[in-house]
Amino acid sequence: MAKHKGRGWHSRLLGAALGVTAVAAATSVWTAQADTAGGQQPQARVSVPDARPHQDRTVTKVAADIAHASDRGARGVNITIDDGPDPVWTPQVLQLLKDNGVKATFCMVGTQAQAHPDLVKEVVAAGHRLCNHTVSHDTAMDSKSEAYQSQQILDAERMITKASGGVRPQYYRAPGGAFTPYSRQLAASRGMRPLGWNVDSKDFERPGADTMVATVKSEITNGPTVLFHDAGGDRSQTLAALREILPWLKQQGYSFGFPVR
Repeated sequence: MAKHKGRGWHSRLLGAALGVTAVAAATSVWTAQADTAGGQQPQARVSVPDARPHQDRTVTKVAADIAHASDRGARGVNITIDDGPDPVWTPQVLQLLKDNGVKATFCMVGTQAQAHPDLVKEVVAAGHRLCNHTVSHDTAMDSKSEAYQSQQILDAERMITKASGGVRPQYYRAPGGAFTPYSRQLAASRGMRPLGWNVDSKDFERPGADTMVATVKSEITNGPTVLFHDAGGDRSQTLAALREILPWLKQQGYSFGFPVR
């Protein structure tokens, strides 16, 4: 999978989230240490009771291979929305999905979920699914220590679960596709199926709605899981593209589902 650009935005996002709680503050310091010139890996400070929610006794391990298929079969499409929730764009994405009768999978950054728990609850209430997209969206986490990967995955799981009111994420998507065998196994052991994508709308680069629409139309035969974003700056192009893409997919005989677990 291609690495996404945009780490700078997530660094700024993490800094902006410092005031949310002490947990976010600790995470920011910890992440900054990971990026120091010396390359020294930090020790993850994961509290087992905190990192493992109350629902542990009901967690069922899932497959650790990266999912791409849809639970709706060969003509299914999985719409996935990354990096939020965002107070400006997520409500608009939710309304657009509602207008088109589409359910999606929201891959949430832990600090964003912690900052906007009302939006996490709205996503769940609308029938969409949650996906763990780590604490700070480090697209180089596949080159970091296992302790770092654990902190990013387990802390984000806890943040998202708390923000949702107890609904756990069902998937794990590594930032930029930076999966490792360890991170996949860890996520799967927590009931989160590793989640890839087949079609990258490239909306993070803001190439224009027409270009994004053309990309999805030309690449949907590659597979059912399509990647969009609801955070990281102006997402008006994403909304414009979705307004055209969702009806078009229906016209082509596709139905909307969730990634297999």
